[in-house]
Amino acid sequence: MSSNNNQIDNKITTKNLVTINKADIPSGGMKSYKQNDDSIILITRDEDEFFAFDGKCPHVGADLGDGIRCGDRVVCPWHHGSFNSRDGTLLEPVAMRGLTQYKLTDEGDTLSVDTSAKMDKHVENDQLIDTHTLIVGGGGSGFMTANQLRHTGYGGKITIISADDTAPYNRPLLSKAFLAGKMDESKLILGGPEWAKRNNIDLHLNKTVSKILPNERSIVIQNDSGNSETHTADFLVVATGAQPKVPPFKGADAKGVYTLRSMDDAKAIKEASTGKNVVIVGTGFIGMEAASALSQAGESAAITVVARGARVMSNIVSEAVSNALINMHEDNGVRFAFGAGVDAINTDNDAVSGVTLSDGSTIDADIVILGTGVAPRTDVLDDVNDPDGVQVDENLQLRDGVYALGDIAKATNQMGRMRIEHWRVALQHGIVTAGAILGDDEVNSLEERIPFFWTAQYGNSLRYSGHAATPDNNILLGRPNDLDYIEYYFDDEGEDTRASAASTLGRDKELAAFSELLRRGHAPTRAQINNGFDIIAQAHALS
Repeated sequence: MSSNNNQIDNKITTKNLVTINKADIPSGGMKSYKQNDDSIILITRDEDEFFAFDGKCPHVGADLGDGIRCGDRVVCPWHHGSFNSRDGTLLEPVAMRGLTQYKLTDEGDTLSVDTSAKMDKHVENDQLIDTHTLIVGGGGSGFMTANQLRHTGYGGKITIISADDTAPYNRPLLSKAFLAGKMDESKLILGGPEWAKRNNIDLHLNKTVSKILPNERSIVIQNDSGNSETHTADFLVVATGAQPKVPPFKGADAKGVYTLRSMDDAKAIKEASTGKNVVIVGTGFIGMEAASALSQAGESAAITVVARGARVMSNIVSEAVSNALINMHEDNGVRFAFGAGVDAINTDNDAVSGVTLSDGSTIDADIVILGTGVAPRTDVLDDVNDPDGVQVDENLQLRDGVYALGDIAKATNQMGRMRIEHWRVALQHGIVTAGAILGDDEVNSLEERIPFFWTAQYGNSLRYSGHAATPDNNILLGRPNDLDYIEYYFDDEGEDTRASAASTLGRDKELAAFSELLRRGHAPTRAQINNGFDIIAQAHALS
């Protein structure tokens, strides 16, 4: 049994020294202590052993004491970054590094934590020093592979080839924060502006890979003169990502039609939407986040979302949760046109002037944003063995020494074989691939991991863990309209069927507990949830 409540009492603080009572922390548990300078100390305990860490998640600063301790894992309540409870090692993203660990002194009934005495966790890059790892793609999975390799001992050469004109950046924040004017471009760069230089990584931008030859572990790059050059490596990592789907309706190529995938896309939309009537096609993540961001930015004249169905995010959440999201958007001035698809984008002098729907109605529009899905970029990869991605093993390996990951990978996780276009999954792929290259048996394979994602709209984060084919076999607890619910999803109506996924607004600790139970094969059944199953207590019991 563990306790995770924050507290300021039962400790004595001097400038860098904090004294904590041992009795505050049960074995198998953890507790965080907020300091007067806004820092947080996290203490974990196993029998008579205690460990001290910086208690803020290195991702965006969540108090880890509000999360879950389950077995040897500390799980962040917000985005489920997970860390080893004894040494702070990163086990799961979206955090990209482990926890800072402090030295502590056992003084009988108390512990003294010296926050100025950080444990030295420097890793020598002395493994595979005569090898070369070549990474195609500067997105999340490519970045995480390189970053993890350098932080876990890889001493060979690392090269990243990217078609982007920008160093690797946090793509999900384009629609979550940048478009809303809440985050500057410089804050999106992964690892900071000097990341590649600090980690001795050769980063090549604006490079077009025309062909990938997995059997030869080679790529062909076409230069500006049209000439080609071939590069071969010991390890080839293919992370070419996905590209937006553009429906074949009339006017889709008009001036003022945008997709949102890159930094350049976001900048163009930001500039073009000022004072304009915006129509967004699609009610998935991109569509809903773009509507939220532009509404928060407050620069558009009008925002209308078009959808064939009557729900938003209909393949993810139930009708009740969908309605709550619709209400949230409508309260912020967003309009919806449900029940009709786009028949054509109307133009005037080749520029967008409106949208005609399949029911014959029209909507005034100056710009149109297409949130109509993406397709994996596999056209340059020879011998792809699946039209919906590249089938790889549990370590993302396609051939000996060749890995395909991120949005192009159809890989087996704990929920089955699937291709998942989510940031956390892409970062998981990078961790798994780096571990496979280094031959590190302690790094969990993808089969031992579960998917997780979140969407941020108007400052609220809807989080989702696991995978369900449909949201309709569900149990809803709480009040979605009050942004306080957790919803469990099942593959069928059976009482003994275990939940395969869950989503929440406002019940983050419960979702973190569910994620750990799901990962360990102990997800609750329909009958257990209906009978008042205490999911947090059960996760604690596993510690």
